Amino acid sequence: MSTAHTPPPFQFHQGSQPLLISMPHAGTYVPPALAQRFTAEARQVPDTDWHLARLYDFAVDMGASVLVATHSRYVVDLNRPPDGASLYPGQSVTGLCPVDTFDDTPIYARGDVPGDAEIVARRDAVWAPYHQQLRAELDRIKASHGVAMLWDAHSIRSVLPRFFEGKLPDLNLGTANGASCDKALAEQLLAIAQSATGYTAVLNGRFKGGHITRQYGQPEQGIHAIQLEMTQCSYMQEALPFDYLPEVAAGVQPHLRRMLEAVLGFAHSHRS
Repeated sequence: MSTAHTPPPFQFHQGSQPLLISMPHAGTYVPPALAQRFTAEARQVPDTDWHLARLYDFAVDMGASVLVATHSRYVVDLNRPPDGASLYPGQSVTGLCPVDTFDDTPIYARGDVPGDAEIVARRDAVWAPYHQQLRAELDRIKASHGVAMLWDAHSIRSVLPRFFEGKLPDLNLGTANGASCDKALAEQLLAIAQSATGYTAVLNGRFKGGHITRQYGQPEQGIHAIQLEMTQCSYMQEALPFDYLPEVAAGVQPHLRRMLEAVLGFAHSHRS
């Protein structure tokens, strides 16, 4: 009888261009002992950023480096600060080791939520290696190209009353209110997103960028970070079984490519 195989904290592909695409919420793995503590709903990991590696599969051919989480955000959220501080003070958020779902239902069936020692252990085992790889690759890209571009890729259900009213715009660009990325590039990306027929777009709306965007974006140092939070209805089923819909995804992929091409164009014109 084989023991359960624990995947490494991330999968990584190193590219040749000055662009790193990070997917911190694409993981679905939950250690079996932890899954036993979850509710039946939580074991479905419904708040995953599903299928992002497939949606962005064209980026590898563009020469991008790609960093993809393997573990569910219910294990540890890679886009939260290591101390668990709120990204949006005063608003409803989920924590470093979440205890409730986006629908505000409990993750832990018996209420045995993780204590401080368990949170530290998860952070050390999963969060830290992901961020070490992210930092190392940005530094490598910067040293090689003189500039580094970070695209933090996310997706979310289009209607989530806990976090926002009504339906979310389809393409939510975030640059920490302009602090993480060159402002002209951000406006160029917004123009591309707004010109995408059939999709809505906003810059620094409800989602301004999480910990990764804010932590690593240092435009004055030649490191520019952009988060894209996109509606899952733009490429997949938003309810179980959360299937990827290739014909739907094909509609939005050209716009994603145009935005990434603009990011690379900016990088190539700003090599130091």
